[in-house]
Amino acid sequence: MFTCHQKKTYTRKIYEILLTFKLEHSLSKDKILEIYMNQIFLGNRAYGFAAASEIYFGKPLKDISIAEAAMLAGLPKAPSSYNPIANPPRAKARQQYIIDRMEENGFITAVQAEVARKEELRIRAAQDNNSIHAEYVAETVRQMIYAQYGPETYTRGLNVFTTLKSDDQISAYKALRKGIMDFERRQIYRGPEKFIDIPASRKLAEDAIDDALTEHPDNDDIYAAVVTQASAKAVMAVRQNGETIEITGEGLRPAQSGLSDKAPPNIRIRRGAIVRVVRTPKNTWEITQLPEVEGAFVAMDPRNGAIKALVGGFDFEKNKFNHVTQAWRQPGSSFKPFIYSAALEKGFTPSTVVNDAELFFNAGVTGGQPWEPKNYDGKFEGPMSLRRGLAKSKNMISIRVLQSIGAKYAQDWVGKFGFDTEKHPPYLTMALGAGSVTPMQMATGYSVFANGGYRVAPYLITKVTDQKGKVLVESQPTARDESARAIDARNAFIMDSLLSEVMRSGTGAKSGELKRADLYGKTGTTNDSIDTWFAGFQPTLAAVVWMGYDTPRKLGDHETGGGLSLPIWISYMRTALNGVPITEPSAPEGVVNVGGEWYYDEYVKSGGVTSLGLTDKDSTPENPGSETQALPPADEKKRILDLFKN
Repeated sequence: MFTCHQKKTYTRKIYEILLTFKLEHSLSKDKILEIYMNQIFLGNRAYGFAAASEIYFGKPLKDISIAEAAMLAGLPKAPSSYNPIANPPRAKARQQYIIDRMEENGFITAVQAEVARKEELRIRAAQDNNSIHAEYVAETVRQMIYAQYGPETYTRGLNVFTTLKSDDQISAYKALRKGIMDFERRQIYRGPEKFIDIPASRKLAEDAIDDALTEHPDNDDIYAAVVTQASAKAVMAVRQNGETIEITGEGLRPAQSGLSDKAPPNIRIRRGAIVRVVRTPKNTWEITQLPEVEGAFVAMDPRNGAIKALVGGFDFEKNKFNHVTQAWRQPGSSFKPFIYSAALEKGFTPSTVVNDAELFFNAGVTGGQPWEPKNYDGKFEGPMSLRRGLAKSKNMISIRVLQSIGAKYAQDWVGKFGFDTEKHPPYLTMALGAGSVTPMQMATGYSVFANGGYRVAPYLITKVTDQKGKVLVESQPTARDESARAIDARNAFIMDSLLSEVMRSGTGAKSGELKRADLYGKTGTTNDSIDTWFAGFQPTLAAVVWMGYDTPRKLGDHETGGGLSLPIWISYMRTALNGVPITEPSAPEGVVNVGGEWYYDEYVKSGGVTSLGLTDKDSTPENPGSETQALPPADEKKRILDLFKN
């Protein structure tokens, strides 16, 4: 019986044979060799020998010496293992072997061979052209340009300029990867990626290790290594560059289960196991594993929509799905501010007292199963202000507020921020963020709060020029005028005040380590900790972080937006806001401060909604939510659940 992997391998080989026949029929052998030599991968992002000559020696192929030619000729066998930047000793040994073969076959004389063997090569320092790690951005831009120019995208010599800020992009990439790897260290060890047989012969062993690590390349700073010795106290392994490393002590802790005598064969670390290692801050080695969890990060200037950083996942080569723009996930509590914003227009104020008490909706109300929602911590703290309720992310308060203003009204209101209203069905579960959003939508929505109430469209391309520099297209950011207004400036100002409280004393208080008074945001954790979020901003920069599995499952019993996503946001903002002056909020017309709290002018005298959920008849100007259904009808539940899955 063939395994799925074997079937794929055989199918690929058959296609390769058919392709070979077709090529030999259509092209001469010299032409096939020419194509091969111009396109073969030779390490360090070099495709073809001409490119390799420039990358490794900084000179055209026609100008290289015999010694340099021999070095390049040794690359095709294992470009990642034999290139002179990644592995100088092995590259040198391979080069010497090539020189010997050139002499034996009469391509060079004995004198030329001797000179080549002794020639000291000048290898260019590694040019990490991909250090910015904007792969998801590059692919997004490619798709946008192709949609405009079609096949000419690849032949017209277009220059595309983006809004990306390199320092911000690097910071976002590092912050997201660190956050994901910090989470990964708390996960159970899933075992080596593969096992190989290591021959006794040193030469054959080196070849086997090279082949294995070519199939399992390094993932940036997460290196692949083949174990040569393993015990409960120490592991010896060889990296792709030929370096032998030793992992001991704390470095073994993440993989302790794989070093136990009782470990199953697929988990146990032994000779021939392919594992992942990272350098620790103490410059020691630690065993780790590539994460299964995914993440997304996006930052934009809320004043004009310019995207400053975008990281669509942990690793583009591993997963090309752009979670910033393509992942529809439940936002959880990070969606609550949009419900609170709607409530401000219905007479609610930051001082409105709402009862954080148990709620129960029977089958007659839900149209199906009874529903008894809970707070995240399971505690009910009684009456508290709307301000405190948002800071502590109290579910009961959000539900009561939504029930009062009406779910249909709230559904229409969130559309002002750029959300797809059909993905937020008008039921009370909307108060808990049970709808569906993308991280990009969340960044756009929070930007409305950040910029005083305007909805600005995010954009990535500033201009496109031809090969002569002639401007073909130039983007025009959304103008912040009344045509772009989404919500009243008063609403945005008071919401900023509430979101600032979240950062001072609520679930976002960890941001205090940045020592800035102009930070605003909200954590989000969905039911069963399937998704974690942090969405927030400084008036010049809005940023959103999401973490979760592609196939939704629990992240862990105690994993939250404040614990997983917020640290990533803080790490990014620490760099991005360095040198940015602290912004003092300016109150717009129509709001007044009474007793340290902000109110709409008209509610100072009338009081607006003073309380909710304290008595059977609270002081409310209206009660449109009395007929709001708590849960979707039975015939819609499956559709909504399917929506979340998709």
